[in-house]
Amino acid sequence: MKRILFITFLLTACVMNALAQTSRIFTLNLTDDGGAQMVAFLPERPTGRAIVGIPGGGYSMLSNKHEGYDWAPWLNERGIAYFVVNYRLPKGDRTIPVGDVEKGFRTVRDSAQVWGINPRDVGIMGFSAGGHLASVISTHSAFEVRPDFSILFYPVISMDERVSHVWSCRNFLGEDQKNPKMVRDFSTQHAVRRHLTPPAIIFSASDDRVVPLVTNGLEYYRAMRNAGNDCSLYVYPTGGHGFGCGPWFKYHDQMLLEFGNWLDAHPAPQKDAIRVACIGNSITDGHGIEMAPVNGYPAQLQRLLGEGYWVKNFGVSSRTMLNKGDYPYMNETAWRDALAFKPDIVVIKLGTNDSKPQNWQHGAEFESDLRQMITTLCPDLAQKKVKKGKKAKKAAQSQKPQIFICTPIPAFKSTWEINDSVIQNGIIPIQQKVAKECGLQVIDLHTLFANDGDKMLPDGIHPNEKGAARIAQIVAEALKH
Repeated sequence: MKRILFITFLLTACVMNALAQTSRIFTLNLTDDGGAQMVAFLPERPTGRAIVGIPGGGYSMLSNKHEGYDWAPWLNERGIAYFVVNYRLPKGDRTIPVGDVEKGFRTVRDSAQVWGINPRDVGIMGFSAGGHLASVISTHSAFEVRPDFSILFYPVISMDERVSHVWSCRNFLGEDQKNPKMVRDFSTQHAVRRHLTPPAIIFSASDDRVVPLVTNGLEYYRAMRNAGNDCSLYVYPTGGHGFGCGPWFKYHDQMLLEFGNWLDAHPAPQKDAIRVACIGNSITDGHGIEMAPVNGYPAQLQRLLGEGYWVKNFGVSSRTMLNKGDYPYMNETAWRDALAFKPDIVVIKLGTNDSKPQNWQHGAEFESDLRQMITTLCPDLAQKKVKKGKKAKKAAQSQKPQIFICTPIPAFKSTWEINDSVIQNGIIPIQQKVAKECGLQVIDLHTLFANDGDKMLPDGIHPNEKGAARIAQIVAEALKH
């Protein structure tokens, strides 16, 4: 009897100690009728990080204990604010749970200052069908409500019921389950976007017979890795489906250790970091560079500038400045994301693809399209362009964001009909004219990169990793000048 009482005392002490890490628990209604709610667990010693939890349940119920509330003590002990979204079930209308989670995310970010949260360090954690919902938010939602990192436990990824969890697919898509396009669109491995889809970690068990790993979690990992995005995958030998935070899971302690290490390896940018948006085509994107999100020029620029800056890559291959080009940049999600990022500095590197014959036939509109991009980024510059010389430059530098226009690097070969003569004699003079009138600084990569042909890929258009380092060096010097 004494032994039982002693054990009971120890368990009670452990529970009280865990709860001691939580300073406040409260519930918010996400809908007027209370049909969707968010339960908040705020830590005593906040680090600024927050995680929004999405329970599983096959889109037919909510498993919000070991896939929800039970995570609060461990996360709060690490100083992480935790929010469990009890979303409404779709019943064939996917916009219902998606809207509830987006509302929860918006609430967390809007209340960040009050709750001691860094609004750019808010992750999402989903389980099973909740993992699918988390992956939908990570790949489909607008920048303002897209998480900064994703944690997916044995996630449903595919909406093809032949290779996934049948009822999750049917409950989420409803009648659209018969529409191949919708099945593909919401099979989220197809929605992963280079640079734009947040870093992810996936946990699963090899013997999961409910949500097959190979056609779900592994497919998301494959898509992320093929895009060069940051993604980790942990597969345990046994555990089946639905282990969540359950202490019965054989690898529970190991999983928590690996989870914690991953979180520690992904620190958030400083709250007051200077935001730098790198806009451009495949050269900014990092075409041909292995793991470009880590080794491309924006990533190397980040390392050169240091933690006082926050550099994000918004490059998209093949894109043009010209709105009548074959792939206009300003039609892209990356462009909308760059605006939503609210940068302090923008580095624009477009023009290479505009030199192709099918695009330069619209060259008369290059100037107006460049002006459109500049004034969309900084509307005040629409009024400043009439000024000249030093007055224009001083006015531009007082506005946010500060914009730098990069001339294209030389086209060492005419691959894909990219024309260096058009770049030199058509595009660069327009860039220089607009920059002068708007008081913007030109980074003359064409001249500064002219002797760096040895730092190019064989196509003569794209820099290799050393070439990306050279671009990063030139841009860093200009930004710090």
